[in-house]
Amino acid sequence: MALTGYLAPEGLEHQLEQELGEAVTARHQRLFLCEGTPRSAAFAANTWFDIEAIKIASIGNAAKQLRARGRNWVNYPLLHHRRAALIKDKLPAVSLKALSFPAPAPSAPLGSWCLIAPDAMLAAARCESPLAHGEARFVEDRAGPPNRAYLKLWEALTLARLYPSPGELCLDLGASPGGWTWVAAKLGASVIAVDKAPLDPRIVRMPGVTTRQNSAFAIAPEDLPPVDWLFCDVICYPKRLYGLIERWIGSGRARRMICTLKFQGATDFAAIEAFRKLPGIQLRHLHHNRHELTLFRL
Repeated sequence: MALTGYLAPEGLEHQLEQELGEAVTARHQRLFLCEGTPRSAAFAANTWFDIEAIKIASIGNAAKQLRARGRNWVNYPLLHHRRAALIKDKLPAVSLKALSFPAPAPSAPLGSWCLIAPDAMLAAARCESPLAHGEARFVEDRAGPPNRAYLKLWEALTLARLYPSPGELCLDLGASPGGWTWVAAKLGASVIAVDKAPLDPRIVRMPGVTTRQNSAFAIAPEDLPPVDWLFCDVICYPKRLYGLIERWIGSGRARRMICTLKFQGATDFAAIEAFRKLPGIQLRHLHHNRHELTLFRL
């Protein structure tokens, strides 16, 4: 039977364990193993497909067996760290340098492996994320954006392999102080930024940026022209965001959506399931998310 691994982001092991429920057959720190068909797991930083349990006779034998299954491998540091490091040294080097946005994410398959005993390892030649452990790390811009929220949108667009472009119109709901507006405007798109709070003056002055000092929830889709991108990083309870997203989907006036689903207090798994039932919606935890998920409708 197929064995799939789900790697939890650091600090969110409990959320992933709850999401997977009784399907979990084994756990290795942040890595949860489940038998059967792979399932959607929003709180998985990365998913390992078709895991093999491999007996190894030596360090060289371990590297040889991995090379026979694929070229590019990243080690999940679980146990026996010195031995794992020696195996890693015998594998082709994999570049883990920070991404320069908007450069695309790597396209080459990246396998994952870990030692579970000195003579045994788990390995998956195919993983969901093209990034090591699903962690998107960027060469940061410490001068342009008004806060670090821009990294969430950088990551979302990089994983989607889609970007706002000149001639496209973006709507940024809950935009203040303007991190997501900054991202879209830097890519050459026009942006309508909506928030009751003012944006950073530097963002307001960017070419193509128009501001509306209003609540994200007071803007009806019919009040604006159709948009190519709907962005929303507003702080609100899931139920309120659900109503906003449902209204925009029903209007047909937003071609693509990237929004943040934030949890205030306990993780609302009922809300997660409700969002998943909306047409075209995908949810996933990004490396730059905290206790929140990113919603995609592309």
